Parts: sequence; structure tokens; C-alpha cells
Amino acid sequence: MNSTVLQVFRRLAVAVIVSPNLEVLNKNRRSADLLARIVSVLVGGSLLFAMSGLFASIAIAGRSPHSISVQSYPVGPTPASLAFDGANIWVADIFGETVTKLRASDGATLGTFGIGYQTWGVAFDGANVWVSKAFEVVKLRASDGVELGRFDVGANSRAVLFDGTNIWVASDALWKLRPSDGTLLGIYGVGDYPQGLAFDGANIWVTNTGDGTVTKLRASDGQVIFTVPAGPEPDGIVYDGRAIWVANEYFHTITKLRLEDGATLTTARVGIVPQQLGFDGRQIWVSNYSPDNLVARLHASDGARQFTVATGIDPEGFVFDGTSMWVANYGSGTVSKITPNQP
Repeated sequence: MNSTVLQVFRRLAVAVIVSPNLEVLNKNRRSADLLARIVSVLVGGSLLFAMSGLFASIAIAGRSPHSISVQSYPVGPTPASLAFDGANIWVADIFGETVTKLRASDGATLGTFGIGYQTWGVAFDGANVWVSKAFEVVKLRASDGVELGRFDVGANSRAVLFDGTNIWVASDALWKLRPSDGTLLGIYGVGDYPQGLAFDGANIWVTNTGDGTVTKLRASDGQVIFTVPAGPEPDGIVYDGRAIWVANEYFHTITKLRLEDGATLTTARVGIVPQQLGFDGRQIWVSNYSPDNLVARLHASDGARQFTVATGIDPEGFVFDGTSMWVANYGSGTVSKITPNQP
């Protein structure tokens, strides 16, 4: 089953149940969670396999170290992507149609700003926050959330990335914008259904979920360097300073690619539905959707699992604030701050 259809089905199922009335939302969340779990079981293959994975994951979750603390904070009903502006966490909420600003030190809500239908990705450019929604990317002033502009980026916009110079948006193609005024600098064809973005210091990497590939483009001019296989249904992607990591959505694995030529260096089995990836300067983090509902930390050398942490239902995007790893819990309406305790 195509990942686009699966994502739309999963998220629309939650959207039908989600209500702007938070009391109704809380009453119906159990039904939304059940429906999301059913979808994950169908994707995973068989009911027996999915349930066995669930019980195994619960057992593993109990092994998370005592040196880790987890704090969770309520945001909108369906948070998915995160960005860090040096002091605050920005949370894009898909069906809540907002972006929320949280103080990183204590998780206090500093503001919630309306964006519009399918608020998906978020990035910080050093002064402003860029948020993708269907057909547009919205620019907000980071200091107070004032809207500074809306810019067309084609259909089905997803991830947003700032490379230190320009803004990139994965949409029907890869769009490049000038941060100062949103001027379109280029549109670059990549693979089928571009989804996730990463920057290696010189090049942009994009996951093409529809055809199982990753494309590497030169950031300066958008020239495609190569497109390579990256495991089935690649979604989340991250650069660890040496290699590129890709989460193979619905196929239980992550794939590590060599920078120079995109060759596969390793494939590691993780949760049943790995979604997004994060990097904390030393280790790789992966979020696993229902039925796992776990975040795992992995060795950057080979993807071996160190431990898992239960943060909420359907964990998605990550951001690292220099001390703590943050994750958006799409099915719980929360974000979680994962912090190593001082010895």
C-alpha cells in the first residue's frame, strides 16, 4: 500500500475524530488511538506479528536507563515537527493548523499562531520561523510570532529546512527560497513524493517516499548529484556529521548511506513503524509509531539500539536543543523533553 495513502488515511482518521473543543477531543482520543493502531497493524503485515512486536516493545521500554528523565507538555492535538531557535521550541501541528512556541527551559507556552490547513514542517533561519502548510510556506518573526509573509511552494508541502543561506521546502518538487523576502530561487525535480530533508554542510538530501530513493543536490545551485535506493518508503532523514540516516517507514528499518556516493553502509531493524530521526551530536534517535509508541536511541556507528523511551502515542519529529532531545507525540497532543540526568 502506497505510503501517501497510508499517511492520509491515518491522519484523516485522527482529523475526523479531532474536535476544536478540547473536552470532545479528550473524550474521543481513545477512539482515535484505536483507529491509528488498526491502521498500523494493517501496514505491518499481520495481526499476530504486530501484536508480538507490541508486547516485545513494551518489555524493551522498561529497560530505559534511570539516568534519563522525560517531561511532557501539552500543545495542539496533532503535533508533528519541531524547530529550535536558540531559546524556544516551535511545534507545527498538522490538523490543529497552528505553530506553538514553548520556552525550552521549562516547556511554558509562549504563544500559539494560526497557520492554516495541514501545518506540517517548521524551520528557524536565525531570525524567523518558516512553517509549511498545504501549498504554502509561512514566515513568522521568531520574537513575537508576527506573520511576515506567505509564499507559494506547490502542492503537498512537507519538510522545511534552512541551510544557513536559503530555505528549502519538500513539496511536489524541491523549492528553494530566499529568506529575506521569500523570492523563489529555484524548483528542482527529485523523486516521487519528496518528504524529508537534511543538509550535510554543502548538499541537500531529500527522501523520496514514493519510489524508495534519496536524492542528493548541491545546495549552491540545486544540481542533482545522484539519486540512490535508500530502503523501502524512506521518510525521516538526518545527517550525523559523517553519514546520512533514513527511516524506512512501515518497514521496521533504518538505512545508513555513505556521503560520497550514497552507498548503503548498514541497515538496522528498529520499531515496527519508524517515522523520523534526530541527532544529538553523538547518537541517532528514531521515533516509532503505533503499535510501538517508543523513541529509541541508537549507536551512530551501526544503528544498534541503546535503549527505548515511551514518550507518548505516535512520536514523530525531533529537535535537539544542545542538552535535551525533544519529540512531538502526534497521537497524544504533547511534546516530550528527554534529558540525561546529571550523575
